[in-house]
Amino acid sequence: MKLTIIEGNSQRLDGGAMFGNAPKALWSRWITADDQNRIPMACRCLLMQTDDKNILFETGIGAFFEPELAKRYGIESSDHELLKNLARVGLSHQDIDIVVLSHLHFDHAGGLLSQWQNEGELELLFPNAEFIVGKRHYEHAVAPHFRDRASFLPSLNQQLVDSGRLTLIDEQQTSHLPNVEFFFSDGHTPGLMLSEITTEHGPLVFCSDLIPGQFWVHLPICMGYDRFPEKLIDEKQVLLERLLPEGGALFFTHDVEMPVGKVAKNEKGKFEVARSNSYTVNS
Repeated sequence: MKLTIIEGNSQRLDGGAMFGNAPKALWSRWITADDQNRIPMACRCLLMQTDDKNILFETGIGAFFEPELAKRYGIESSDHELLKNLARVGLSHQDIDIVVLSHLHFDHAGGLLSQWQNEGELELLFPNAEFIVGKRHYEHAVAPHFRDRASFLPSLNQQLVDSGRLTLIDEQQTSHLPNVEFFFSDGHTPGLMLSEITTEHGPLVFCSDLIPGQFWVHLPICMGYDRFPEKLIDEKQVLLERLLPEGGALFFTHDVEMPVGKVAKNEKGKFEVARSNSYTVNS
């Protein structure tokens, strides 16, 4: 098994929204905002290659937005960076056998769509892939709450169904992927599906928006986008307490500086992460 970091399109989002009820006086010690109060955000994916499968965990935000919306969401390239970075490891989207989607917010699933053009409809990429999504989350995505419905792409949801290659995972199911187990979280969005990968170095959790980056490892820190912040904090604590004695690590989708962090505690007994290069290789 080989794990490779694959970067997608990066973006900039409002720092206040990303850090929820944490004041700027606190979070500005960790990360610098631009003149619009936006902070840089990666949209990072993970490629897992086995003897016979190319498995991609998420696809990032992609390049599907028309220029005005791309500007609004701080998308920093008009090219489909995920496809370019897959090509750097000798693959195209046609070579991917399975795409695992933690959830269907556009910054995690938008990379499934083709690059925006003046004419023509957006196409669903990855024509040979099985798309894996949690069943309960998919049901939420097609009938979202008013608070988070702008985070979903109804046309993408329908294209996934029309492909005939959508697999919905019931929360009692056992994963059919080698060395991967799924578990679920509700704090960020109902039914978010997390992937835990067994490696020779210990468990590696693709933690998606439960813990988007190193600074969100601090238990009280959560996003303004989270549906149920107190629940998310409880879920985060349970995960970190479990991973600590197991020597586990977290794969961060949104942290621009740290792709993988090994779970630790500091001298004050608070959770932190140390950068680790043991689990993955860069593309």
